[in-house]
Amino acid sequence: MSAVQSYMRTTAAKARETERIGPFLATFSRSSANPFLNYAIPDDGAVPTHADVDGLTEAYRKRDLIPRLEFLGESMPEVEPVVLAAGYQLERRVPLMVCPRGEVAVQPVAEGFELLTPESDEEYLAMMGAQSEAFDDPDPITPESLAGRREMVANGGLAVLARHVDSGEGAGGGLATPMADGTIEVAGFGVRAKYRRQGLAAALTEYLTRAAHERGAHTVFLTPAGVPEERIYARVGFRPAGSFVNLRLE
Repeated sequence: MSAVQSYMRTTAAKARETERIGPFLATFSRSSANPFLNYAIPDDGAVPTHADVDGLTEAYRKRDLIPRLEFLGESMPEVEPVVLAAGYQLERRVPLMVCPRGEVAVQPVAEGFELLTPESDEEYLAMMGAQSEAFDDPDPITPESLAGRREMVANGGLAVLARHVDSGEGAGGGLATPMADGTIEVAGFGVRAKYRRQGLAAALTEYLTRAAHERGAHTVFLTPAGVPEERIYARVGFRPAGSFVNLRLE
């Protein structure tokens, strides 16, 4: 758990502006107000004061952002009560799931589809377009966001595109952020609505998990959005290893 939390801090700090506020590392996206790209991570074992939480809230408010926290509950049990007392609400509590080496289960790719690592701009755009539609992402795909995605992969990240063979349309995609100290997160698995219920999400997850293990990762983790996703990832070989907590203040 500590390794995963440390990974999350390292990854967030590389991609965003940061500010240290008491026992919190506050992170801020340079290009988006998306709440899932702007959040604070407490230190392991943190025991924040009410003043710490007030300072954190002000840091996000002055940037016109929603104050949010993301952390592993078991690593810092004293954080949630203090933050809730300050008026924050529980946004979600989901399992942290891990897949050990050698436990990835084969997932068939539905007939008429192929999985590949994107290389050209066209393939990256197909992947990003499918993910944006799957997640109802309001942010447009721009040359800058395309360049950012390519840069992430060039720096050690992973990506996968599910493509409809006949039409060439991107059906789905997934990502893995660059590995740090043998730990890597696989995420962003999304499938266009018209291509769902054919096993593509599970196949995408297997593809990236195997690729991460082949890179030498000893800890591959993810956080499911809900129970249906948790069941999909369990089929691939992921198992609960803790709880991931999101708190926010409207």
